Amino acid sequence: MAPTSLCCISNTVCVMGSSTQFGSSLIIRLLEKGFIVHAAIQNHGDEVELMSICDKKRLKVFCLDLFDYHSIIDALKGCSCLFYSFEPPKDHSTIYDEYMAEIEVRAAHNVLEACAQIDTIEKVIFTSSATAIIWGFDDKKFSSHVDLDEKHWSDINFCRKYKLWYALSKTLAEKTAWGLAMDRGINMVSINSGLLMDHDLNIKNPYLKGAKEMYENGVFVSVDVDFLVDAHICVYEDVSSYGRYLCFNHIINTIDDAINLANKLSPLPSSPPSFGKDSKIIQQRISNKKLNKIMIKKIDGRKIDI
Repeated sequence: MAPTSLCCISNTVCVMGSSTQFGSSLIIRLLEKGFIVHAAIQNHGDEVELMSICDKKRLKVFCLDLFDYHSIIDALKGCSCLFYSFEPPKDHSTIYDEYMAEIEVRAAHNVLEACAQIDTIEKVIFTSSATAIIWGFDDKKFSSHVDLDEKHWSDINFCRKYKLWYALSKTLAEKTAWGLAMDRGINMVSINSGLLMDHDLNIKNPYLKGAKEMYENGVFVSVDVDFLVDAHICVYEDVSSYGRYLCFNHIINTIDDAINLANKLSPLPSSPPSFGKDSKIIQQRISNKKLNKIMIKKIDGRKIDI
């Protein structure tokens, strides 16, 4: 029987973006819950590490090319759900620029089109970013007592103007996915993640572009890997999940928070970012209440910032 009364055609799911710490953690959790997992990887060699930490009996590894429709179809065949998170193709630079936005949009388009062709796919969990929500709003556009949430979208022109390429990529890719999902009748849910606190976190992480402004605007949020995994499984298993979900379990809104983050970056910046000398707590202007409502039914004892 499928979890939480979700009537699945099969207990087989696909994870695209399997090579990251988040991807492998998600796969392990899904295997522990009894699912058969199709792990779609882009980089040859990653399957060795993946197979070494997972249950080989219920794990199938597929080589993925986001620009090869047939490789996407092969990974999806027989699956009831896709967990999709974008990884830059192996033959492209991992540096986020305006060109990367085009790549990420094309990838999202190809994946959603492929999902529309697979009869067994019942749900798509699309990993996006909080940066697709937070950019381009100022005090003239909304009052200080109104939080940014899933209803908001980052302003594309603002992102281009200030060269916020990561935010631009995530915003355009998610909008592309939603457009196709609605047009093709795909049941999709997006999870808009804060800064992921994984072992690869470093000063070059593209999410950190504009960190000072995020901090000052009260929208600088982060999420632990385990919490992000919990969120993905939760919105998959809950038949009532819908739309977008802002996902974070910590807000960086004090000087101590900012210093702690700077100390975790590897390599360390030559001088920690300057966030000002005021010791006040920055007012939080972002809300994850929607996700909190759905996760509180599943998770006990884990703190969720709201």
